[in-house]
Amino acid sequence: MCTMIAVSAAVTGAGKGATGWFPVTQATVGYDHATHSGAEHALLLDFTNYDIGVDARVALELDLESGRALLEQLRTAIDAAEASERAS
Repeated sequence: MCTMIAVSAAVTGAGKGATGWFPVTQATVGYDHATHSGAEHALLLDFTNYDIGVDARVALELDLESGRALLEQLRTAIDAAEASERAS
């Protein structure tokens, strides 16, 4: 069954695809049928810049446990970065 879970946000960053580095302007996170990971369903992360073409895309498929671990590491890194900025 398709979950139709997908949320997007404008972002500022860079990603490396098949043709090299490109500016990333959108991040989409979803949960639906996996295409390549072998799982029935997966967290789907897409980092894109469709203004410069469909090749400007980096995609990930993660199981839920990996998604939780990634989320925790993002929180830890962001908290440490903010603390470092305040200490400067």
